[in-house]
Amino acid sequence: MKLTVFSPDGTTSSEQEFAGLPVFEGDKGRQALKEVIVAIQANNRQGTRSTKTRGEVRGGGKKPWNQKGSGRARAGSSRSPLWSGGGVVFGPKPRDFSKKINGKVKQLAFSRALFDRASAGEIAVIEKFEFAQPKSKLANTVVGRVAPEGKVLLVDAPFAATASRAIRNLARVSFQAAAKLNALDLAQYKKIIVSAKALDAILARVNGGKN
Repeated sequence: MKLTVFSPDGTTSSEQEFAGLPVFEGDKGRQALKEVIVAIQANNRQGTRSTKTRGEVRGGGKKPWNQKGSGRARAGSSRSPLWSGGGVVFGPKPRDFSKKINGKVKQLAFSRALFDRASAGEIAVIEKFEFAQPKSKLANTVVGRVAPEGKVLLVDAPFAATASRAIRNLARVSFQAAAKLNALDLAQYKKIIVSAKALDAILARVNGGKN
């Protein structure tokens, strides 16, 4: 499969063949990709939201008024869910949203996501991320030449301090180390730019069976 390879400054490009990229036919791996993306998003949820039931809201022990004779509806507590300031019925409580995914499923999903993005021409390779100074303006110029618009993910193995400092303030750009790249990262950005070193690490990971 061919990918476009850019020079470090993004001014020149050429197409190169990369034999190690995964290849799929039909819908193989699509279901695994869906399951892994759902699991990653679920595992990122903190699950700390909490509300109080009528038994946990302070106060409300005294009956607001007599059972009969007032002409109003019966009320046993001012902390009823029907009242302002009362408890919440079936509200959220702290819980664990995490899902467990088999290692082979994660591997299949990652390979499928990589194939889909590469075959769609949405993965570009840059020889290396190199900036003379850690300035966002320099990084923005290079990224703009490769991907003029949309959300962009940069991948290196790993990022040099100068490069990460230049990139981190760009609003539409995120960056990730190749070792931590996952299926969700591959799926959610309009364009993915990987360094040559990062691509080697990714292909070794795909072909070596590591997650």
